[in-house]
Amino acid sequence: MKYQKIVEGVFKERPNRFIAKVEIEGNLETVHVKNTGRCRELLVPGVKVFLEDFDGRMGTRKLRYSLVAVEKLCDKKGKRKLLVNMDSQAPNALVKEEFQKWAEKRGGKFKPETTYKNSRFDFSFELPGSGEVPGQQGFLEVKGVTLEENGFCRFPDAPTERGTKHLQELIDARKNGYWAGVLFLVQMNGMKSFSPNDETDPEFGKSLRMAAASGVEILCYECKVKPDSFVLGDPIGITL
Repeated sequence: MKYQKIVEGVFKERPNRFIAKVEIEGNLETVHVKNTGRCRELLVPGVKVFLEDFDGRMGTRKLRYSLVAVEKLCDKKGKRKLLVNMDSQAPNALVKEEFQKWAEKRGGKFKPETTYKNSRFDFSFELPGSGEVPGQQGFLEVKGVTLEENGFCRFPDAPTERGTKHLQELIDARKNGYWAGVLFLVQMNGMKSFSPNDETDPEFGKSLRMAAASGVEILCYECKVKPDSFVLGDPIGITL
């Protein structure tokens, strides 16, 4: 996916989950933050950020800029830098594009935001059968990953009861004959492996291992990130 009219700025502070103060071309601007997560390891005063400028196409928007990526300083000396996309809408937008192509190529149907019992999964699909091969129905949940340490990425960066509930419902769907999967989309590239963040949310890690043991597909892909684009990359190893 592509962003339009990207500008560079310097992050100053984050008064609340939805806005930040960023210096752009010498002016202090209030900008929209497209990620309501904590992101404390990313949004550090003084770091370089990249924003989409909506000047000329504001519509009903109140703020001109949206913060979409940050240059993370991975060591105290600033020698190792990592560009991280922190747009929480980007993973689903990217997967929707790729997953829809996959389903349609197989003559199937694809649908975003599908309700199953007490959960709403990001995507569902239905593939037709052929001859003696039966058709297939399934659900896919997508989780964007922005937490990284020394080249290893983890999820979540904060306790998530909703995420654990999704895993439990995926287990139930798999037991009832559906294909079920969870895709961790890493919003950066060059990672060594992915693992659940047991220190922050042990229940999520426990549920993820139960899901894998129950036949739920656990997938993880990193992304090729540029200030103005977000492209699906290669799969990376998963350590449970």
